[in-house]
Amino acid sequence: MFLPSFSPAAFLCFLVAIFGFSYAHAEDTGSTRPEEWAQPVEIRYNLFQMTPTLYRSALPDREAVPLLGRLKVATVINFLPEPDLGWLSSPGVTQVQLPYRTNHVDDADVLKVLRTIRDAESKGPVLMHCKHGSDRTGLMAAMYRVVIQGWSKEEALDEMTQGGFGDNSHYRDGVRYILQADTGKLRTALANGDCSTSPFAACSMKSWLKSANVE
Repeated sequence: MFLPSFSPAAFLCFLVAIFGFSYAHAEDTGSTRPEEWAQPVEIRYNLFQMTPTLYRSALPDREAVPLLGRLKVATVINFLPEPDLGWLSSPGVTQVQLPYRTNHVDDADVLKVLRTIRDAESKGPVLMHCKHGSDRTGLMAAMYRVVIQGWSKEEALDEMTQGGFGDNSHYRDGVRYILQADTGKLRTALANGDCSTSPFAACSMKSWLKSANVE
């Protein structure tokens, strides 16, 4: 169980321990892989299945479209600034673009993604991806585990850093965000339809001003 804050020295030790262990086990996606972790589907695309209705991957290409069809993917969520139109033109697949960077992520970004995933899952399987399927996708996968599925931060970080999703040197910003995130506030904001955990966030202020002008 994680404490709400870490001293700089303790945080550094934690990162060294996680990255050192994950490097040794990054290629281990075989029989010793915990059943509750995302399971490999297609290594070429770093494609893994997290739940019956949620997949994660690197940037697919046109050759991946038949596979996504077999998986019955109904929504593709893209964390990149470039749209998916270049490779995905299936009329039955909804495309959602939610670009962000892990070194600038905040609660509003996480809530927007989690709410989009939750709503989209009611219509069929969802695929979320970034370029490599590791850092941006990994952060949102971990927050889905913690906020929606109720995993502990430790459990989500174990999967994120030891799951064989890519170069673990990219995870530092994501780990830092996850460690400081207030899970309780995120769950409450998600349930209440709030755009952020803070009333002073830009999206919260914009919403307040809009409602004030209406009144």
